[in-house]
Formats: sequence, structure tokens, C-alpha cells
Amino acid sequence: MEMPTMQKAWVYLFAAGFLEIAWAIGLKYTDGFKRLAPSLATLAALALSMFLLARAAQTLPIGTAYAVWVGIGALGTAVLGVFLFQEPASLARVGFMLLLVVSILGLKLTAS
Repeated sequence: MEMPTMQKAWVYLFAAGFLEIAWAIGLKYTDGFKRLAPSLATLAALALSMFLLARAAQTLPIGTAYAVWVGIGALGTAVLGVFLFQEPASLARVGFMLLLVVSILGLKLTAS
């Protein structure tokens, strides 16, 4: 049985968001695009992320799709920055990350 179009668009969008995390974190490993393998992986994740965002935006409103995509990328990158690169995890920073979660869920729940 095939997935309904709206549901498929959300799957594409969430996959695009996770790939945005991958390419954003990948930038740290490219050393300014001087390292070949991480650079190629980062560019591949970027291209696939954009492709999936474009597919999702065929069905979802572009404002919702873009905001959710950016939100997933920002949240995931900030969380991984704490764990991978020892970036600060102050109470305020964690609180703002939680606000991103609320925003992403709110946009999903209110999408038409």
C-alpha cells in the first residue's frame, strides 16, 4: 500500500532535515573543504537534503517546509555540537533548543 501524498511529504521533509544536520556537522570535518572525503560526503548530504526539501515543498506550504527544515537542522546541529565539539550546554541554551522542538511540532500540527 502506498503512503498518502501528505504523509510522504513529511517523510521527505524530516529526512531532508536530518541530512541538513549531516551536512552542517560535516562542514566541521571538511577543514574548509581541504579534506576530500568529508567534503564529498558533506556536498552529497547537502544536495540530497535540498532535493528532498524541494520534493516536500511540492505538497507542503513552502513557509512551513522551510521553517521545519531549518528547525530540524538547527536543533540537531546544536545538540550534536554539544556532544561532538564540547559546545556549551547552559540552561538557557537547552531551553531555546526545547523551544525549537515546540516550534517544529507546532508547525507540523498546524500545516494545512
